[in-house]
Formats: sequence, C-alpha cells, structure tokens
Amino acid sequence: MFIKIRGELHYLWRAVDQDGDTIDILVQKRRNKAAAKRFFRKLLKSQQQPPWQMITDRLKSYSAAQREVLPSVPYSTEQYDNNRAEVSHEPTRQRERQMRRLKSAGQAQRFLAVYGVVGNLFRLGQHLTRAIHYREFRSRAFCEWRVVTCAQIMA
Repeated sequence: MFIKIRGELHYLWRAVDQDGDTIDILVQKRRNKAAAKRFFRKLLKSQQQPPWQMITDRLKSYSAAQREVLPSVPYSTEQYDNNRAEVSHEPTRQRERQMRRLKSAGQAQRFLAVYGVVGNLFRLGQHLTRAIHYREFRSRAFCEWRVVTCAQIMA
C-alpha cells in the first residue's frame, strides 16, 4: 500500500493472518529486496515461528526476499489469494482521511502499528457469529480496552 507523507510516497508493508487480523506493519521509503527482507525478519522476530504459508502480490522483491529468508515456507502469488491483505487497507485509508494525512514516517509507523492491533480487537466478524456471542465479544473488547487504557467509567 502506498501512503503519501509530505508529498513523498512511502510504502506500508502489512502482514495479515488467515483471519484478516493485522500482525505487523512497517513504513519504508523503498520497496525493494532489502526492504522486503527487513520486513520479513522483523515479522519473524515478533512471531517467533515461521508462517505455514505466505501469500503476496506479484512484486519480484517479495519472492527474492522469501527465497533467502523463508525458503521452506510455501509461497503463493495467485490472483485472489491476497484479498485479505488488500481489504485490510480500507480502515487505514479511512483513518488517514480523518486525520488529514500522516505528518511523518515516524508518526505513521507509531500510529499505524497501534491502530492495526487495536483494530483487531474491535473488528469482529458479525456476519459469522450469533447476536448473543457478538454482544459478548464486544463487551469483552471494551473491558480489555478499559484495562489497557486505564479508562474509568463515569457514572
């Protein structure tokens, strides 16, 4: 995904799991083999185990970096396989518009890394669950949010 910061294009590297949850985000100026290797290494360090499958678009730097960093992981570039990653950009674009653009690469990295993880907490597959379970999941998410942010309910 491309994001424009002060008139310059930056690349937003995003790792998404099989459920569509954002695992990791990295903002970089380049989109080459070295940048892809850096992102893969950062991802492996945070996950502590290799993925069981890797799906990307057809950018050549992905496959070159994958051959060096994760040679044993099955790799796919089929046309519709990466839809989960492409759809996960929509909330980021909406938030970027509300904020009237991101101001710097550092600010974008800090904000998007937190925003992706918090978004996972509140983005539930409502169409996949019964209403009673959906309400329970939402109440748990808000309880967790209150614990994390130390928010108190005013009565």
